[in-house]
Amino acid sequence: MNDPSLTLPEARTDADASPGSPVNRRQGKGLTHELVEALGLQLRSRSIKPGDKLPTESVIMQTFGVSRGVVREALSRLQAAGLVQTHHGVGTFALEPAAQERFQFDHSSSGDISEMLEMLELRTSVESEAAGLAALRRTDEHLREMRSALHDFEQHLAAVGETVAPDFRFHLAIAQATGNHYFSELMSHLGLEVIPRTRVSSSWLNVEQRAQHLHKVNQEHQDIYAAIERRDPEAARAAMRIHLVNSRERQRRAHADPAHAAE
Repeated sequence: MNDPSLTLPEARTDADASPGSPVNRRQGKGLTHELVEALGLQLRSRSIKPGDKLPTESVIMQTFGVSRGVVREALSRLQAAGLVQTHHGVGTFALEPAAQERFQFDHSSSGDISEMLEMLELRTSVESEAAGLAALRRTDEHLREMRSALHDFEQHLAAVGETVAPDFRFHLAIAQATGNHYFSELMSHLGLEVIPRTRVSSSWLNVEQRAQHLHKVNQEHQDIYAAIERRDPEAARAAMRIHLVNSRERQRRAHADPAHAAE
């Protein structure tokens, strides 16, 4: 098996930058975007071949000069794109790039609240049942992945952007715990953009409102996890439905009246 760590480009500094360099692009697109592009290019070009284990988080952090949070979010986006698969406690492995699917989430309308509300309706139906199945079929490894995602979420409650990747990882882990590959494939195909914070700006929320919102999301996640952990499918379905209905209502109410966004 090839060692993909040998294919990673050397870290760049501002002194190395040229007008078209990754460093300059990062100023507009963000570190996570640049890391996703760099790793995604190697995966699609098969510099990192299907089945290869990616370098560790620490190696990627050192190579690209980014934080652990950026690495984890980038890996989550690559997993959502179907390019890699992470196995908790083992590592992240390259997958065979999938052919383009027919079903598409309209990524172009990233600021359209109506699109997000419709997506949350779909997620409520699909993920409520997924939570029930996960409660019946989950393994200890599935629980560890959920717990890891919740831990990462809790560690970044003060930074809205940093919670997106662990939020998605939690929902994807539940889909994987169903034992039905269609649930996990659907979630992976939809990707991080199913998390409202990636598509609808919350910049008008003050710091206190953001914190209140994220703590409510965290508590709802904890309720879902607790039901799955104790193998209670009805409670898991109810907790997931409550979470996603609440999420939809928070988005609807916030855009009708931003003063009540975090209620």
